[in-house]
Amino acid sequence: MNKTLDKIHTSGGLGQKAEIFQSGKGNESVFPSSAIIPLEDPSLTPNAQRTRTKFCKGNRNVREGEDSLSSSVPNPFPELLPPTVSGSISECLLPWTKPNATQVIKVYDENNTSKAVEVPTDVTARDICQLFVLKNHCIDDHSWTLIDHLTQLGIERTIEDHEYVMDVLSGNGMETDSRLYFRKNYAKYEFFKKPLDFFPDHMVSISTETNGIVDHSELIETFLKSSTCPEIHGHLHVKEQSKKSWKKFYFVLRRSGLYFSTKGTSKEPRHLQFFADFADSDIYTVLSAKKAHGAPTEFAFCVKATKCSSSRDLKLLCADDEQTKTCWITAMRLLKFGMQLYQNFIQPHQKQKVSPMRSISENSLVAMDFSGHKTRVIENPSEALSVAVEEGLSWRRKSCHRLSGHGSPSSAQSSIPNLAIHLAQPWFHGKLSREEAQHLITQQGLIDGVFLLRDSQSNPKTFVLSLCHMQKIKHFQILPVDDEGELFYTLDDGHTRFTDLIQFVEFYQLNRGTLPCRLKHHCIRITL
Repeated sequence: MNKTLDKIHTSGGLGQKAEIFQSGKGNESVFPSSAIIPLEDPSLTPNAQRTRTKFCKGNRNVREGEDSLSSSVPNPFPELLPPTVSGSISECLLPWTKPNATQVIKVYDENNTSKAVEVPTDVTARDICQLFVLKNHCIDDHSWTLIDHLTQLGIERTIEDHEYVMDVLSGNGMETDSRLYFRKNYAKYEFFKKPLDFFPDHMVSISTETNGIVDHSELIETFLKSSTCPEIHGHLHVKEQSKKSWKKFYFVLRRSGLYFSTKGTSKEPRHLQFFADFADSDIYTVLSAKKAHGAPTEFAFCVKATKCSSSRDLKLLCADDEQTKTCWITAMRLLKFGMQLYQNFIQPHQKQKVSPMRSISENSLVAMDFSGHKTRVIENPSEALSVAVEEGLSWRRKSCHRLSGHGSPSSAQSSIPNLAIHLAQPWFHGKLSREEAQHLITQQGLIDGVFLLRDSQSNPKTFVLSLCHMQKIKHFQILPVDDEGELFYTLDDGHTRFTDLIQFVEFYQLNRGTLPCRLKHHCIRITL
């Protein structure tokens, strides 16, 4: 499918990255200076960052830091400048003519702790995500996202990678309580890989200008081509303006906008009434829809105008299930951004082809034996594998003694210290409730294989695997089994046994076993 997309993908990049500042002029009075991270380009050396040229209006080439113009520019109005300003101008004369002015923003993590960041006004969401991936030593699997969370309205959405963050914040309005969250979203571009999982057959009809039917395997291409017209249709609940009641209508989504039928499921033009378009609007997920808005289900979303800051101006919609909601939101994203989403999806992969992650020295690594008086190279592959396994078991034993007393439900059994080795793993979330686990998995993407492990609340000696499959979250209890004084963990009544939870996760990442799907993406929480 990606080959077909490449045919309609126009050549050329997305444009240069936002100009990165080593030291900016943004307002830092609100935040402690130690908490501010200047946004830097990791690909540049420190000297290159200091001497990088930026362009102000009037075609003046200005260097950052204390560098000034190569030729001193006389000031025609010296009486208008304060005494501290020197005759050699190193910035644009007026602050509103400086296109690369910096701003200080706050970014939150899952634990609601924040970090202040000084960024240029033309920084994108992907730039900020890459900054925090670098600063927090995260694995960059291209699923990190920036979330626009409007607390007062109780809604949030993923900011697309190419969107300018300051434009999003300015559209929310100064009086709106908005927050930016740095979070995983594995489902961000999953519809490019598995489009049929996101668009059920009964909700999609596709026709070309010649009224020919297009194969559903080419569904995504129809959203990206201007010559084809995809149509999403189905029933949605809509909240009436200035009322608490919800009504169910038959909706139709086309390139020109979203419509609802005033007569059953009729699609005749005289029965279709315009509801919303997406030129100056964004699609947000509604949080706590039942409690806040009296929605019939929790699968609610809304169309919010860019400059809207009041809940009365939101166009609230509600689906009957998660799959229907996901289909509508995904289709609206594709119709709004089109080819730009596909460019966002392929851009990181193109960079990897140009600059591979592994260096020449890493590709020439060899196995070594340091057990004797002299080191030697292990040339036999079977011997190298056995040594690697033995070192892994040794690491487990050392980790067990180090972690056995850190407060696990099984730490009371100090005679078997290997039960606490899971505590340092990113997929283990400790005393997390069932509802909190479902909320975390929903936030980080309802695609097959998203999982986490947690302590069982009903039985303190067991653990629970929470796993997403077919956009539904299922919970599996992991039981301890005592076999002649040796403790194992099992998911299938003892048929498959594991000495610890790390071995359990590693097995089910490779084998589905009794689970509906393999473990693919673990939910992770980081502290900024």
